[in-house]
Amino acid sequence: MDDKGIAEPVITTEGVVLGRNGKRFARLPDIALAPGQSLAVTGPSGSGKSTALLALAGVRAPFAGTITIEGLDLWKLGRSARDGFRGRRIGLVFQSHHLVDALTVAANVRLAAQCAGHPFYQPGRLEAMLEHLGLSSIRNQRADRISQGQAQRVAVARALLNRPAIVLADEPTSALDDDNCHRLMALLAQTAAAEKAALIIATHDRRVLGAVARTIEMEATQ
Repeated sequence: MDDKGIAEPVITTEGVVLGRNGKRFARLPDIALAPGQSLAVTGPSGSGKSTALLALAGVRAPFAGTITIEGLDLWKLGRSARDGFRGRRIGLVFQSHHLVDALTVAANVRLAAQCAGHPFYQPGRLEAMLEHLGLSSIRNQRADRISQGQAQRVAVARALLNRPAIVLADEPTSALDDDNCHRLMALLAQTAAAEKAALIIATHDRRVLGAVARTIEMEATQ
């Protein structure tokens, strides 16, 4: 926080333009989000929402512009450093949860630490996340034996385990009915805020908008 008690942005973007086949095709309006704040990136299919999220995650380079997370210019980092930073400071939630069926719920959540390139060293943190998300009673069940709603909570726990600065969710509700959509969005927004992580959701699902503080729309380039 600054000397007035205002939280500094955890992520800022400026002039981010996305490319396809070597040509500009979409622009992401500038972002500045403090810890605990939430944002939806909207637009029709093909507008560049998912591509924008990949740029914010350090996976796919933007055509132009800067993305700064916790004071680091993400795309000035080398690939290895960027991958390591993503594992430690960026949580990812997808429509398809990408759980490993043969592993238990606890082991799937623990993958977040393992994929970040360091050993799991916070057993208390794991138990706290499982308890907070109502997963303690199924911690030893295999992922292929839990419900869709439970799998969603496992994906959220995994994304937040490493205390990321930012959580990026790509179309997490598009396959859900209204009740499950609202449950998942409340879970994502409330848990990210409690963990003081900025939350950015790429979506064309208008039901999501009531759960976030701000909405921006992808812009086509000429």
